[in-house]
Amino acid sequence: MIELIQEYWRPFLFTDGESLTGLAMTLWLLVASLAMGFVLSLPLAIARTSHWALLRWPVQLFTYVFRGTPLYIQLLICYSGLYGIAAIRQQPLLEAFFRDAMNCTLLAFTLNTCAYTVEIFAGAIRSIPYGEIEAAHAYGLSGWRLYWRLILPSALRRALPYYSNEVILMLHATSVAFTATIPDILKVARDANAATFMTFQAFGIAGLLYLGLSFGLVAAFRLAERRWLSFLGPAH
Repeated sequence: MIELIQEYWRPFLFTDGESLTGLAMTLWLLVASLAMGFVLSLPLAIARTSHWALLRWPVQLFTYVFRGTPLYIQLLICYSGLYGIAAIRQQPLLEAFFRDAMNCTLLAFTLNTCAYTVEIFAGAIRSIPYGEIEAAHAYGLSGWRLYWRLILPSALRRALPYYSNEVILMLHATSVAFTATIPDILKVARDANAATFMTFQAFGIAGLLYLGLSFGLVAAFRLAERRWLSFLGPAH
């Protein structure tokens, strides 16, 4: 165990000497995909709750497809399936994009987490009491100002407990990135196991790293909920 740690602690944590690996790579995949998925999910969540069917139905189809299929399959389609289409290879920009494993992985992760986040935020928007919206109308808020000043801030607060689950699940889902040759925590553990045959030790270290990350994220979200959801608790 000590020999394994001495040899592989750098790849497990941040680098193999040439590129980002291990914990640092997993965090990069997590933060980048969550950030892009979050930004995309806000307008899509508004469209998901729209009274206009032409806005609502395409978003509903998008979330149905990406929530109804495994992330592993989505990654394989982005990584190898789309590049196999002749029309994509004939376009220089698309060909360069889908030839890069990191681009394909981030695309799959972003679309997947975006689909779940859209449903989380849409549910939070629906849960806002209508009295709050009526009060905002009384103050002259409407249109985009209503969403910017009231609906989105209130929905994001109410969605915190559910979004925290999505973040943890997305952290665990990053472990499939090794199939696209991305050197995340699991990829380093597999390489260490192949080189040393210390299966329990190699994957045990990977498990502890994921456990530590999960614990830190849960603690951060609990603090956020205590700060921003206190208005939903009993009055003192």
